[in-house]
Amino acid sequence: MSSSPHAATPEPAGEAPALPAARGRGLTKVFGEGDTRVVALDSIDVDFERGRFTAIMGPSGSGKSTLMHCMAGLDSVSEGSAFIGETDLSSLDDKKLTVLRRDQVGFVFQAFNLLPTLTALENITLPMDIAGRKPDQAWLDVVIDTVGLRPRLAHRPSELSGGQQQRVACARALAGRPEIVFADEPTGNLDSRSGADVLGFLRQSVHDMGQTVVMVTHDPLAAGYADRVLFLADGRIVDEMLAPTADRVLERMKAFDPETSAAGTH
Repeated sequence: MSSSPHAATPEPAGEAPALPAARGRGLTKVFGEGDTRVVALDSIDVDFERGRFTAIMGPSGSGKSTLMHCMAGLDSVSEGSAFIGETDLSSLDDKKLTVLRRDQVGFVFQAFNLLPTLTALENITLPMDIAGRKPDQAWLDVVIDTVGLRPRLAHRPSELSGGQQQRVACARALAGRPEIVFADEPTGNLDSRSGADVLGFLRQSVHDMGQTVVMVTHDPLAAGYADRVLFLADGRIVDEMLAPTADRVLERMKAFDPETSAAGTH
């Protein structure tokens, strides 16, 4: 799997640009009141274009996970609006929001979040099974073969390595063809080789399948797989890097936190 392709699919000549897969306008998130008041997001405007891989980076407490959770409908905003496609998440009640997350959003977490009693295949198709929908078999086959799991489909999580479990989680996130996949430190529990496998798959899903991926990471090596990196500090987007490399990201991160230089060495 290659980590180098950064090319996004060009817009056909004469056509209006596609609506972003997700976007935020004036996103503000405040926790606590009075002396304990913390502004986690400070009036952020952001677009996540279709068919692109965006990494979100920043020092601890910069708001990167809060931004992802608000954009994914896992947390509400204090002010502003988050959209998935044309849908304003703040306009949905809890039931409709649950359906939107299930049908239009894919999630990959650091902890894998697989059900131990289910096989790899059953974990992959679980969201669709819950929704009462049959998988698109042709697409499911593409996802399974792209992630390289076909020989392991009958195995339960305890019979898989950490890297294989995370690839099951990635396949689950992609199997329903969501508008957007949010990945929160997806390689945080993996060794470097397994992490590279997972990142290569996410990169490939964008490049070959046109998937949209947004990943929170602290790792410059992981960010090097993305098409662009957004840098957060104190709840604001303070910089953006296109076609990033691990070395360029590491240099940029040093400006936030000198200790970051150690993060790029392992």
